[in-house]
Amino acid sequence: MVDRALALLGAFDAGHPYLSLSELSRRSGIPASSALRLAGRLLEWGALERGADARFSIGLRLWEVASLTPRGHGLRQVALPFMGDLEEVTRQHVLLAVREGEEALLVERLSSHGAVAALYRPGGRMPLHSTGVGLVLLAFADSAFQEQVLAQPLIHQPEKVPVSPAALRRTLAEIRREGLATFRRGAPGPIVSVAAPVHDAQGAVVAALSVVVPAENAEPRLLGPAVRTAARGISRGLGARRAPGSV
Repeated sequence: MVDRALALLGAFDAGHPYLSLSELSRRSGIPASSALRLAGRLLEWGALERGADARFSIGLRLWEVASLTPRGHGLRQVALPFMGDLEEVTRQHVLLAVREGEEALLVERLSSHGAVAALYRPGGRMPLHSTGVGLVLLAFADSAFQEQVLAQPLIHQPEKVPVSPAALRRTLAEIRREGLATFRRGAPGPIVSVAAPVHDAQGAVVAALSVVVPAENAEPRLLGPAVRTAARGISRGLGARRAPGSV
């Protein structure tokens, strides 16, 4: 029953936040009659909600439980003051992400009025190879994991441009040397993302912090020090005595 409940909840994603019973059954692989009974139990507990149109969505009770995740909650609490400072200076999106499997998971996003259009929301997943935070997380992952990612056909989203594994390897090596990633996206609106690693008390990279700005206003040379400073502040808050690369 637990496996089926997880399959039912796993049917929802950013592209499918609302599902009818037939959609829930199809996406979870559970027969409609069983899906309805199980959904009823999840509705009672608050893991699911059902709207006036009879479609299901994730319930607030599940969000409440998920918000207690130590890896995200503790990191977010430490990071928010530094993210707020960075957002106040740049007046653009400031993102905090962690690696989850072969994707980056957005833990928090602060945004100013008039900031460039955002493709990702908190709780959303982003590709490692074609986002600023993702590149940082990939660059500081172990070599076996990097090769696992590089062995797959990689496409720059949303432009649908193939990624050269050799070029990506060079980019990752540069990020490790500089402690900073700069990623440029051409569509739907040209943006530049500048990202830096966040370290824990053992010196491991546990997250990435970035600022996302319109390409026409981007000055990575000026943004880099601000992002690095904020990332080092978060690292110190997580117990890192001296963030690698700091002076």
